[in-house]
Amino acid sequence: MSTLSNRNREVLLVVDVQNGVVFDAWNRDEVVSKISTIVNAARERGLPIVWVQHNEPEMPIDSEYWQLVPELKIGLNEPLVHKQFRSSFEDTDLEERLAELQADHLIVIGAQTNNCIRSTVYSALEKGYDVTLIADAHTTSDDEWNGQAVSAENAIVEQNRTLENYELPGRSCEVKTMTEFLLDTETVIS
Repeated sequence: MSTLSNRNREVLLVVDVQNGVVFDAWNRDEVVSKISTIVNAARERGLPIVWVQHNEPEMPIDSEYWQLVPELKIGLNEPLVHKQFRSSFEDTDLEERLAELQADHLIVIGAQTNNCIRSTVYSALEKGYDVTLIADAHTTSDDEWNGQAVSAENAIVEQNRTLENYELPGRSCEVKTMTEFLLDTETVIS
């Protein structure tokens, strides 16, 4: 259970599904399609959605790289949080938005797995939120570190495995597939 008192709502957090972030991402089209399916299901169920959009010198605000992918559209009354760091919480108004929504549980989807998804999930847990990571609705790109190739697929598998049943005092993280999320009656919001 979340350590946040007087809150009892799940919120879908869509992180950085932008042209410049996912253009060469692993399984891009399939993952973006699953993200779209989850967003549409959340809207149908009345689950609040918060969008996060990254900017940096290589991806300035209003540039083509900065834009959300064309397959996704922010809905009316769905807040958009702008960020400049990997964590969606760092130097943003995300916590205020989540407090307004009475959120204590975040369902996280988006990109990039080994950067902004990882940082956002750990920050959320450290701030007292419970988290559900949708295993097949986040992606990243192949990378290189210290002269060694790091495959996107392996980064995604590693992140899902690491977060499965991860716990901190009073809060937890679980990993579900899109299908499990869609079938889970606990995600239906009244």
